[in-house]
Amino acid sequence: MKRILSRLKGAFAAAGLALAALAQAQPAQPAGLQPVQYTLANGFTVIVQPDRRAPTAVHMVYVRVGAIDEVDGTSGVAHVLEHMMFKGTPDLKPGEFSRRVAALGGRENAFTSQDATGYFQQIPAARLAEVMRLEADRFERNQWADEEFRREIEVVKEERRQRTEDEPRALLYEQLMGIAFQASPYRRPIVGTMSDLHAMTPDDVRAFHRRWYVPANATVVVVGDVEPEAVRQLAEQTYGRIPPGAVPARKPREEPAQAGIRRFEFKAPAEQAYVMLAFKVPQLKAFDDSAETRDALALTVLAAVLDGYSGARLERALTRGADRVADGVDAGNGLWGRGPQLFTLAGIPAAGRTPEQVEAALRAEVARIAREGVSEAELQRVKTRWTAAEVYKLDSIMSQARELGSAWVQQLPLDAGARLIERLRAVTPAQVQDVAARWFGDDQLTVGILRPLPVDPARTPRRPAAPSRH
Repeated sequence: MKRILSRLKGAFAAAGLALAALAQAQPAQPAGLQPVQYTLANGFTVIVQPDRRAPTAVHMVYVRVGAIDEVDGTSGVAHVLEHMMFKGTPDLKPGEFSRRVAALGGRENAFTSQDATGYFQQIPAARLAEVMRLEADRFERNQWADEEFRREIEVVKEERRQRTEDEPRALLYEQLMGIAFQASPYRRPIVGTMSDLHAMTPDDVRAFHRRWYVPANATVVVVGDVEPEAVRQLAEQTYGRIPPGAVPARKPREEPAQAGIRRFEFKAPAEQAYVMLAFKVPQLKAFDDSAETRDALALTVLAAVLDGYSGARLERALTRGADRVADGVDAGNGLWGRGPQLFTLAGIPAAGRTPEQVEAALRAEVARIAREGVSEAELQRVKTRWTAAEVYKLDSIMSQARELGSAWVQQLPLDAGARLIERLRAVTPAQVQDVAARWFGDDQLTVGILRPLPVDPARTPRRPAAPSRH
């Protein structure tokens, strides 16, 4: 789930932040250090953000292709291709890419999401040219033998077993996405279904690479101790030499309107039950003044009021006192993405409590806000924390690079992070109360319940069959 709240909540946990002093801070780069964007003749986008504090740099390539671009029968192919990108080119043996980056004093990895695939290296700034040559080479000329695929697909299958099939809550979430969405490709898991992984062929992966890994569908992001014009010249010498190609047309797959609550139950060996509620909600597609944008922003603030900090509303109401109904609770809003988004509520029933009681209590807290509203002081608390998170995020050049790449993937401006904070700080108590009243009815709701089965005490935790790229 691409949830802005998760990113912000992680930053909130840092102790000792001078939050009140930062309440009016403007999270912006110093003058002269704003990101610069170029477009090469073949269509490759290049984004450069200077940061002079240390002689290091982060180099990332974002490809605007992820699980959302797959078709039935080949789910997981974007993620499998990410793995195979480390398996060689005509000039590099399998695994040689990683060994060369390590020899440069760097570290590297990659990731696949619903919306994009990303590859990154953090290296001494003086070694940027070598990394750009390596990455451009595999972007254009990724090549491997069928036997390499047969070995790596088993690694991916084991990854699915460990992260999904052995995790009851992950399976619950996977099924919830498949039931909540009928037409959107978000209904398919990023890692793929096991049957599709069993049936996948080397040529499925090669075809996906040829189709989507074209310059006009990718961006290079460099953040660190660099000069923008020097990076542009390096990009011309490396990525600029890749032949251009047409980005395939993406057909709309609009999610039909839901007309009634959807429910399902899932049974698996687990210590505790679990309940998850997912409401279809509007998403932020642009920083405009449309009703959709205003509602998406207000829903994000609502999620923070419910569960944006230690002691927020859900925790106070559901997990404390002798009559508590839950051992743990969660709320989050999917603010933006290339596909439709969800507002989620989740909880773990306390001893003697049922998932249905937790579900009712979660919905009751949203209904209370719809009925009684929230105070300006309550909103100011979460807004102050957001501002602090944005300011401290700039300490990490990796965070800066990922934010710039994500903004490009979503076709948002490069200063999307700063604009977001500015717009969130402008959300009013009345707007939060309004969205709480309008977006949490049964017609938007899918409910999934994990019913625990006894856990086998003799069960041995699964061990990885081979190292994973993650």
